[in-house]
Amino acid sequence: MSILHNIFFFIVAIGVLVTFHEFGHYWVARKLGVKVLRFSVGFGRPLLTWRRKNDKDQVEYAIAAIPLGGYVKMLDEREGNVPEEELGRAFNRQPVLNRSLIVFAGPAFNFILAILFYWLVFVVGTTAQRPLLGEPQAESIAARAGFSNRDEIIAVGETEVASWNTFRISLIDQGLDGGQIDISVRDADGFEVRRSLLLGDTRVLEDETDIVSKLGFEMWRPDLPPWGTLKQAPSRLAQVQSFLCRTLLN
Repeated sequence: MSILHNIFFFIVAIGVLVTFHEFGHYWVARKLGVKVLRFSVGFGRPLLTWRRKNDKDQVEYAIAAIPLGGYVKMLDEREGNVPEEELGRAFNRQPVLNRSLIVFAGPAFNFILAILFYWLVFVVGTTAQRPLLGEPQAESIAARAGFSNRDEIIAVGETEVASWNTFRISLIDQGLDGGQIDISVRDADGFEVRRSLLLGDTRVLEDETDIVSKLGFEMWRPDLPPWGTLKQAPSRLAQVQSFLCRTLLN
């Protein structure tokens, strides 16, 4: 089933990219007075075609069977006879600048689409696990450095940390050669303190062990008792919600 999902979303992604790309060619061509004959998303046999009312050019819009590309067909003397009264609207009769703008418009619109998607990601945000620590493993490097349950990582060295994944990456980046890593945390009482992780000759990538576990760090998890009776369900749900609020960043 996951393969079918991947295929479906791949087709959707390609369809969006192709549509926006071809719309760039189409939009600029019409703005510059070039006559467009067909706007097609996909190749091969058309599955669906239509024309817009009140469109003097009667452009044919099509969705074709092979969703791996598309095209915009314009009036062009190299592809057939063009009525004399429409020669000025043929693509091949346009100045070099106009033809260049039409060709460039496709990738330019894809670039604009990428900026739009990145903007949406920043506006909507992403979900990530907060860097909250559980009780470190006994006799580990983290335990010897004084880390304790419910510490929240603020920064590794001078690198600010906002998620568990950022914490892992920062440990790798600053612990490749061993030595000492200064880590800023906010403890369970809300005080900010700085602790020194003494790696010595330890190299964080010298084996395939998980880096965080290798140093003795554990992700904080609440101690939730069994669900119990149905009457206890609301309080259990509140505990789960509290856990999610503490461990997830929106």
